[in-house]
Amino acid sequence: MSEEVGERIATPLVDEAVKKAAVAWVSVAGGPAYALWCLPLDGALLVVTGPGEQSAPGLADADAAEVTLRGDHGGRIVTWPARVTRLRPGTEEWAAAAPLVAAKRLNAPGPVSDLMGRWAAADCALNRLTPAGAPVAGADLPAESLAEQPRAATVVRATRTPFRLHKVRRR
Repeated sequence: MSEEVGERIATPLVDEAVKKAAVAWVSVAGGPAYALWCLPLDGALLVVTGPGEQSAPGLADADAAEVTLRGDHGGRIVTWPARVTRLRPGTEEWAAAAPLVAAKRLNAPGPVSDLMGRWAAADCALNRLTPAGAPVAGADLPAESLAEQPRAATVVRATRTPFRLHKVRRR
């Protein structure tokens, strides 16, 4: 009986966190969590990955993932298991979801129809992440820090000395 009560209490937490989500940390098969922009729709999160989009190794072919949602100040709100469903071009689900996701995509090159066409033609995946179990909440969260060293990235640059327009005189 206590499990049933706990799930009823946790479900509104997941529902409310999903409604307000713009970024989700998604981990596949116990791997590292990747921060992905997402769009909440009907109690689930929609995520696009692939060439020219965000990277989430293994998500396109996964059946399950773990999703962590955080608040405005970076603190974890809830972590929950998700069922991953890939939406395929040409299906009703794709026709309903892809225009919504494409319209919310920041800095999209070209109109929504071109972006959707690129997603369909390229090896991009539009995935629906649906809650699929009891969330980890409250006392079940780890007490220790889960901070990790940043992953190596090609975008890291060396810090340069600031440019000076004129010579600074000391008195």
